[in-house]
Amino acid sequence: MCGIAGLATVSTAPPPEARALEAMLRALAHRGPDGQGHTTVGRIALAHNRLAIIDLAGGDQPLFAGTAALVANGEIYNYRELRAAMPRVAFATQSDSEVPLQLWVRDGAAFTAPLRGMYALAIHDRAARTLTLSRDPFGIKPLYTVQTEAGFAFASEAGALLAAGLAPRRLRAAARDELLQLQFTTGAETIFEGIRRVLPGETLTVVDGHVLERRRLPMLPEGGPEPIDEEAALARLDRALEESVDLHQRADVPYGMFLSGGIDSSAILTMMARLNSSPVLAFTAGFDVPGAADERAAAARIAASLGARHETLTVSESDTWRHLPEIVAAMDDPAADYAIIPTWFLARRARQDVKVVLSGEGGDEIFAGYGRYRSAMRPWWQGGRVMRAHGAFDRLDVLRARPAAWRDGFAAAEAAAAEGGRTRLAAAQAADMADWLPNDLLLKLDRCLMAHAVEGRTPFLDRGVAAAAFCLPDALKVRHGMGKWLLRQWLARHCPAAQPFARKQGFTVPVGAWIAAQGAKLGPLVAAEEGVAEIAEPAKVAALFRAAAGKREGDAAWRLLFYALWHRAHILGLPSVGDVFETLSAT
Repeated sequence: MCGIAGLATVSTAPPPEARALEAMLRALAHRGPDGQGHTTVGRIALAHNRLAIIDLAGGDQPLFAGTAALVANGEIYNYRELRAAMPRVAFATQSDSEVPLQLWVRDGAAFTAPLRGMYALAIHDRAARTLTLSRDPFGIKPLYTVQTEAGFAFASEAGALLAAGLAPRRLRAAARDELLQLQFTTGAETIFEGIRRVLPGETLTVVDGHVLERRRLPMLPEGGPEPIDEEAALARLDRALEESVDLHQRADVPYGMFLSGGIDSSAILTMMARLNSSPVLAFTAGFDVPGAADERAAAARIAASLGARHETLTVSESDTWRHLPEIVAAMDDPAADYAIIPTWFLARRARQDVKVVLSGEGGDEIFAGYGRYRSAMRPWWQGGRVMRAHGAFDRLDVLRARPAAWRDGFAAAEAAAAEGGRTRLAAAQAADMADWLPNDLLLKLDRCLMAHAVEGRTPFLDRGVAAAAFCLPDALKVRHGMGKWLLRQWLARHCPAAQPFARKQGFTVPVGAWIAAQGAKLGPLVAAEEGVAEIAEPAKVAALFRAAAGKREGDAAWRLLFYALWHRAHILGLPSVGDVFETLSAT
């Protein structure tokens, strides 16, 4: 896990400026505290901040092969197998990142086809005079671009492009409405004018400072459900999980995992326990609010049954208010997901012992765990509902103007996902994986962990696991009103202590209760923030915060609080000046 950045100027502009490259490296320093490197050849410059995970001594970047140079963020998990398949190549390092570089030398723009991993990378081929950018098919690792009159720039975080003055701190109103209503934004366009995401699986070819070609690897297998019985599916799933977790454990540094007590992380820990001779280190967060969903007891039971070393931490209201400005500031590409709070604190705790953690993100999407999928399976006359039909502010009279087109981006993903013979269930899963997964869940994991220089790995988001699970018949995904049927069956056989068929309490963070306790103080501060004052009536914002004990009101209040802190940090460009109250008071 690292931070990458670069510039490619047009032929009529001066060569890349060292000032801009240095500004991006400073902005990305938290992603790679173990080293820094850069190269400029002609009109193309590459830069890299390193978090050393594999080949600690020899893996500094940029890497060079022939006429090509590479900088990369992420991990190529099957690098050993790919190296073995190229016996005539004289590899200069033991780094996993050298493999895509050598594949580029051999295969050109088709180099990503055999890669199995998470990655965002850039290759400059000085002979071809091209810059190639590529992102992994699931969108696990982020990559952002901007096109200016002087040329093209890219970085691992949108904030680095802003810090270098390569894009203005102006937001797109349509994306702001998505954020408030959905809690994430969709598509290639970010919330910042002029800054785009490289889409999951996309490879760009840049010539003379302009994108000339785009190609894309699919995230998921195509086609409808395959014929397979439950026993065969379980055996195949076991092989796929074992292979994926084994690959995801490849590291030259200590690793652990995040354990929530739910199905997904329990399955990951179960397989890690099988593959490791020493106890796995598992981290779990809980909350100090009576009645709040707290999975520490369940996680402890599962960890004990698997012989894991279990570390817990309490996320308190006071700690949240103290650190929330810096947590939100880490989310330069915003996702108003309250799970950023425990994820940030877990990463801070994990960094004391490990540099890599495995996590269960993607399990609900791959195995069909969400209740909204079960609803989407049914036609409307049987009570089926469109996913995300209502936004957080639809039934609350708070905003000055009702958001109009906030669902258009997600609707486009739904339409694309429904093609190719997929069932209603598979189409709902694919729609979520197009935007919700990379632009909320994986974004949260990347920013919160990289804020503490911890690498996050997601074994469910693997080509082998997707091939084993996504095209299963609906009945092996959902049965008796319960999602993730096959994964539950697997877990019941291999870790009965996880109680996979027991009714689970959904994961929640008690932000509503915390906001309600401070609503009289917080409401006016949020209402007065410039970005919020522009879109909402101050008196109505204050009333919303006083009513935040209600579920809908608490959710909406949290999103406005998040937006107020985010707008202050990333549109106004103001630093945090203390806790949440001090920071908002200083606006």
